[in-house]
Amino acid sequence: MDSFKNRIIRAAKLDINLYEEVEADQGAMGQAMGVVVLSSLAAGIGGIAKGGLGGILVGTITALVGWYIWAYLTYFIGTKLLPEPQTQSDPGELLRTIGFSSSPGLIRILGIIPGLAGITFFVASIWMLAAMVIAVRQALDYRSTLRAVGVCVIGWIVQLLVLAVLFSIFGGFTK
Repeated sequence: MDSFKNRIIRAAKLDINLYEEVEADQGAMGQAMGVVVLSSLAAGIGGIAKGGLGGILVGTITALVGWYIWAYLTYFIGTKLLPEPQTQSDPGELLRTIGFSSSPGLIRILGIIPGLAGITFFVASIWMLAAMVIAVRQALDYRSTLRAVGVCVIGWIVQLLVLAVLFSIFGGFTK
């Protein structure tokens, strides 16, 4: 078994073999959730300029909630609405792979540097989306990358809409 740090790096490099490895490794759930938490903390810290010290907590919780919503939507869309004939997955397999797909989100901590938050969060989002596509394709045994893209993009858009509604209800970031 690879070290945790090595797995994070391989996931960020979009290593297909890493995603197959963690899909099969039932003991990797703790590591996958660790990546999600670290990535969420990086988002909270990177968003400090926008949200102040309280923004660390709000940013971290928002990132965790966003990931959870996206993960649930991805499982539902990928296994119930858009499965391929050979698609077989359980929630654990998908959660392990998409947990590691959060690895690129660790760069969001660079948002703490004045002027870098916007670009850092944009790059991290696109990179995480690419990692998520690979994770979904591998976990759901898709032959079509385009189908995995569709599942991820649909889930991502719905997740953004849900977060927008939550922010409008609860007021979003405040300084």
